Amino acid sequence: MGLRGYVLKRAVYSAILVFLVITINFALFMVRNPMEMMAGKLPQKVREGLEVRFGLNETLLARYSKYLQNLLTFQFGYSYRTGEPISEEVFSRLSNTLTLCVTAEVIAVFLGLVLGVLAAYKRGKIADTISSIFAVVTQGLPVFWIGMLLILIFSYTLGWFPSGHSEPPEWAIHGRPSNFLIELGTRFWYLFLPALTLVIISIGAYVLLTRASMLEVLSEDYLVTLRAKGLSNTKILFKHALKNASLPIITEVAIAFAFTLSGALVTETIFTYPGLGMWIWVSIEKGDYPALQAIFYLVSLCVIAANFLVDLVYGVVDPRIRYG
Repeated sequence: MGLRGYVLKRAVYSAILVFLVITINFALFMVRNPMEMMAGKLPQKVREGLEVRFGLNETLLARYSKYLQNLLTFQFGYSYRTGEPISEEVFSRLSNTLTLCVTAEVIAVFLGLVLGVLAAYKRGKIADTISSIFAVVTQGLPVFWIGMLLILIFSYTLGWFPSGHSEPPEWAIHGRPSNFLIELGTRFWYLFLPALTLVIISIGAYVLLTRASMLEVLSEDYLVTLRAKGLSNTKILFKHALKNASLPIITEVAIAFAFTLSGALVTETIFTYPGLGMWIWVSIEKGDYPALQAIFYLVSLCVIAANFLVDLVYGVVDPRIRYG
């Protein structure tokens, strides 16, 4: 099987996963009429009007057919909480969450690879000990505790960074600055503490996995040959050894991305960051089922897309996989 056939096969698998996600989402949120749970709170006429507006008075098959079509075209209906179209709010919040998670993931992967390679190369020495202890400790720390500690130190004590939100409150009144670089710098200033929180809880897994994978590769004979040819340790470690040890790390990136998205729920709530995590919290409190199904669907799509990209990277890094 060539690369084209491999990509097509993975694309078909991803499409099947999307269909299953939509079906499970429908079963979770739409099989039971949500208005039944609010029957005691709403007048009969109001309830009937809402059922017509949200299509809750139709047959189960008709609702599923319409539900499937709407989600595939990103039409999420109206919010129970605000009565406004969900699509107007969901994509701005999704972009905030992806900015936070992708930034944190890239930084965590880079630092984790460097520290993991260093720990493997300096096995049994002080650098290995410090890196391993740091990785184990950060993996065991609660997300909310890290976030509150960073706010206490860097916001309230030192005053270096804001304690929450994604932009200054005055932007909502006076508008955004005309200078793009100033706006970008301000957004990253507000992004720093939430991203640092996610980096701290994510980096440990990359350090330990990189160290374990590199230890297996560093004993290979071909590295001795490369040293005999005069290659520097940096090139041997990062260009040759790390490439051959990268498959488990690539898998971890896809898995960790899903956990980073889930960790963002707590992080965004602590920092009042206007992303999907904060929206999940508000929607659960208010019983906003259309918003919740849209959020879970989009988060599932992000995870499926991340796994699809990882599968493509597999095929590029190790041709044996796509020909297997």
